[in-house]
Amino acid sequence: MKWMIVEKGEELAQVAYQFLKQEIERHPEGLTVGLATGSSPVGVYEEWRKDSLDCRHVTTVNLDEYVGLSPEHPQSYHTFMQEHLFKDVAFKESFVPIGDTEDPVRESERYEALVRNRGIDIQLLGIGANGHIAFNEPGTPFDAKTHVTELTESTREANQRFFDRLEEVPTKAITMGIGTIMEAKKILLVASSERKAEAVRDMMEGVATTDCPATVLKRHADVMVILDEEAASLLSDDAKRTGRAAYLNFMKV
Repeated sequence: MKWMIVEKGEELAQVAYQFLKQEIERHPEGLTVGLATGSSPVGVYEEWRKDSLDCRHVTTVNLDEYVGLSPEHPQSYHTFMQEHLFKDVAFKESFVPIGDTEDPVRESERYEALVRNRGIDIQLLGIGANGHIAFNEPGTPFDAKTHVTELTESTREANQRFFDRLEEVPTKAITMGIGTIMEAKKILLVASSERKAEAVRDMMEGVATTDCPATVLKRHADVMVILDEEAASLLSDDAKRTGRAAYLNFMKV
């Protein structure tokens, strides 16, 4: 696991986008990029939309979708991706799980096969305050494939800001499993704010445990973590120095 620590949130988005851009430019023959939703990647997508990068050779696959929400629902992740990225950037193909399917389990199996057939070259991730990645909540097995999951109360409360009332937040989601995510060739995780600091510390300095799903990433061969100072605030002094130096070196390239 490698990491960089930037001073401000806007720098985090800029650095994360440049990291993604480098990967896309290295593969003119085509590649598949795994995309995330929530607050963590919004700044990254803003940087992407401002750029003129040709992405017509890029296929995207999203991590998850709420069960019960149609693609047209204002809080669906189909709508989220359209508003934050797809309306301004043309891709070869883009895939998001279908949330309003009559059979979410079968949709999970279909989506797992779709992702497996294409393979993910680089996966963008955020991290929840409880250490979840995608909608893989604490206790999810590390070998889990795409599945239907019950959302914890803390996750629903964290996502309430996107809805009018907590009761409107779906209780289930279709999500790529931890095992599916770990099959990506590269992983880029971004985290900002003090609210994520404990989960970030556990991910980077703790032992791998399903109590904090993100800790599995220390077992992956190629992970880059980009943090702001608040998210990195609980790391050891050595880890902070390493991350700040890595950021300065990246900016020199």
